[in-house]
Amino acid sequence: MKPLNEQQRSWIEDYCNEVITQEAFEEFQDALEHDAELRFSFRQYLALDANLREGAEPVDTGWSPSRSEENVVAFPNRWPVLLTAGVAALMMFGLFFFMRPGANVESVRTEEPMANGFAVLTGSHDARWAVHEIGEGDLVPTEQVVLTRGIAQLELFSGVALVLEGEVSFEIISPMEMRVEYGKVRVQVPEPARGFRMWLPDGEVVDLGTEFAVDVRSTGSEIHVLGGEIEWTPQKQDTRVLKEGEAVRNRSSGLAESLSATADRFVGMNELNDRLSGGREARRDRWLAHSRELSRDSRLVAYYPMSQPGHWQRRLYDEAGAHDGAIVAARRAQDRFGFSDSALDFSPAGSRVRIEVNEELKALTFVTWVKIDSLDRWYNSLLLTDGHELHEPHWQIMDDGRLFFSVKAHERPANRKGKFDDKQEVFSPSFWTPALSGKWVQIAVTYDGASGTAVHYVNGEALHREVLEENMRVNTVKVGPASIGNWSEPKRDDPHFAVRNLNGSMDEFAIFNEALSAEEIQDLYEKGRL
Repeated sequence: MKPLNEQQRSWIEDYCNEVITQEAFEEFQDALEHDAELRFSFRQYLALDANLREGAEPVDTGWSPSRSEENVVAFPNRWPVLLTAGVAALMMFGLFFFMRPGANVESVRTEEPMANGFAVLTGSHDARWAVHEIGEGDLVPTEQVVLTRGIAQLELFSGVALVLEGEVSFEIISPMEMRVEYGKVRVQVPEPARGFRMWLPDGEVVDLGTEFAVDVRSTGSEIHVLGGEIEWTPQKQDTRVLKEGEAVRNRSSGLAESLSATADRFVGMNELNDRLSGGREARRDRWLAHSRELSRDSRLVAYYPMSQPGHWQRRLYDEAGAHDGAIVAARRAQDRFGFSDSALDFSPAGSRVRIEVNEELKALTFVTWVKIDSLDRWYNSLLLTDGHELHEPHWQIMDDGRLFFSVKAHERPANRKGKFDDKQEVFSPSFWTPALSGKWVQIAVTYDGASGTAVHYVNGEALHREVLEENMRVNTVKVGPASIGNWSEPKRDDPHFAVRNLNGSMDEFAIFNEALSAEEIQDLYEKGRL
């Protein structure tokens, strides 16, 4: 086994003495991932270190300092432990790989993420909901839901697709069963979902394939078979099979009237898609007008709408000034309005936008729209400066869904004792749930150097506000060379790097030289949402 070099000895000693910096920790982790001998030596040092703390007899680990005198490292300032040497070594080794600076015990996932629901809202036009605020991509609650107006398309996990035309009161009971209290619903059932069941106030529908619609009113229900056939069982009556083109009106008095099915009375998916296309175009046009107006805001330092026409030539143009970015590896993607080639996908390895912003900022606001596919990295980058030098900010998302913001206040920590005394790390509560995967979200942070106040926002709402300690406040912030959507030190010779690229897409990024108010953040969200 080759001797440890000076850098490796320094990493191990600083780690065991709890004075390793975040940057050194990340370099150490990267080196461990690629060097089996370093991992072996590290395990031996952890065992030896635990024994020295405990004052116990050495544990036979199969390793002896006599193998290489250069491998011997002194461990000063031992702090007492209550655990046995073996348990301490195992805990330290485990904590190194499952914890990292800024994390806490609560952030380590002990259970598989769970979600609740049987259906997803996949499209809507002018939809309004009575109690639940349901957006596109949201899971539909498993209780009674009321669409008060507009049109909504739901897709059940069985493959059944529903188009609801307000006002509708309904409940999704399972992927194969729902209840409709009143309103108009058009249902498309694929072959794997044959047998889908719908409960109405005056009877039961069982689909035998492939499409039907219902109109439930206080006077009774109408059932129209638009394709295939169904079984209709009115209350206290025999089951009746209705075939394509047939319909029945079941009156509250119990009388039934045969009709011809009329598809035009019910909004279908094609018509909804046409309305959605026109609606998205109108909303995007409104946002583009707002974007052009926003680009003239005197407080903007840099503004990247990403919906830039023509060939980008791997450049991302700053619509507010002279901070054009260089696109690396990221590829064009669909934006939050559904238009192709109008956003950037950062999921390919190494993806980023390289920028340089050298203005000195007494306050700042970062605002972006992101679609996160998953939080599968320890750190998921939004904007990170190269190397995190003095007075530079870092902004990212932790793997447990907490937002992270910091400004480096001191060059080196004086006395860490497990804390990062070079900066105060501002963490929000976790905003992430599995239901947000693949959905567009506005994320913002503000920092005021005078008051030392940092505020995290999600979708226009303040998520966390924190006043930094006096000695951690930075009056003037400087971004300098930085990466949107990633982090690294691109000028170093080592090709290995920590994976921090955002696993998802981004279609707007703005940097202000002022801490915007909560009302202004909310206004940006309302004007930028679908």
